[in-house]
Amino acid sequence: MTEQPFKSGFVALLGRPNVGKSTLMNRIIGEKVAIMSPKAQTTRNKIQGVITDADAQIIFLDTPGIHKPKNDLDNYMDQAAFSALSEVDIAVYMTGAADKIGPGDRFILERLAKLDTPLFLVINKIDLVHPDDLLDLIVGYQELAKFAEVIPLSATEGNNVDELVKEIKSYLPAGPKYYPDDQLTDHPEYFIVAELIREQILLLTRDEIPHSTAVIVNQMNTHEQGKLVIDATVFVDRDSQKGIVIGKGAAMIKQIGIRSRKEIEPLLGERVNLKLQVKTQRNWRDNPIFLQRAGYNQKDFKN
Repeated sequence: MTEQPFKSGFVALLGRPNVGKSTLMNRIIGEKVAIMSPKAQTTRNKIQGVITDADAQIIFLDTPGIHKPKNDLDNYMDQAAFSALSEVDIAVYMTGAADKIGPGDRFILERLAKLDTPLFLVINKIDLVHPDDLLDLIVGYQELAKFAEVIPLSATEGNNVDELVKEIKSYLPAGPKYYPDDQLTDHPEYFIVAELIREQILLLTRDEIPHSTAVIVNQMNTHEQGKLVIDATVFVDRDSQKGIVIGKGAAMIKQIGIRSRKEIEPLLGERVNLKLQVKTQRNWRDNPIFLQRAGYNQKDFKN
């Protein structure tokens, strides 16, 4: 019997904001490598997650949700999503089972339909609808693009996620291991730490704050009294937002710190002394120099 070759490849997760792309990737990887919140546009970078088993290695790119840009950061997010298409062996378009097909879906699928790589349709959140409601949605999407596979699933509950991974493997080409068996992401620890802090800001602050917030980890390489010291700065657009993030009597920033530490310590495997400060950086989302400092690549901006 001929031994099957080892397979490997890159898979992009694409779709409108808040359809559950980060939740799905974290479910597949088995660890939190992308932050999650109920607010749209949580993901700002391409988050790379890796799973490896005996016969295949799959590298997932969880791209930012594609939306109409309003500033340089929005432009960056859209460019990051579409640039992933040049790097992948499979593109996975995700939508929510309860979401109607809209102009945003048509816009994205018009681009995806031109791909030479296999295109999957993943309908997430099937636990929120009756199974009979899925058929019309599937038919509607099949009128917009040719899909190699259509897979309904629930990233939150885990339903049918294993089937998606199985189908992805069947389409991958023979290839090498790009990463060691135990590596789950290619992002450095400081990036993940900054994202985990930003996640708690998304979850705890009011609606006008989250997308006006950036987090930069200044240093995390010293220890004091047996704890790793992490010094990070939270940047906001306006002084009024600074007051909200800090909170009355510093209650909000303290809560952000407590909840962030609970997420960071299991990741790093040690106790953490998290020091947070909040600063105002006006119009930072339209400042290419600041955006590059915050980890967004300036070359990806539209001219």
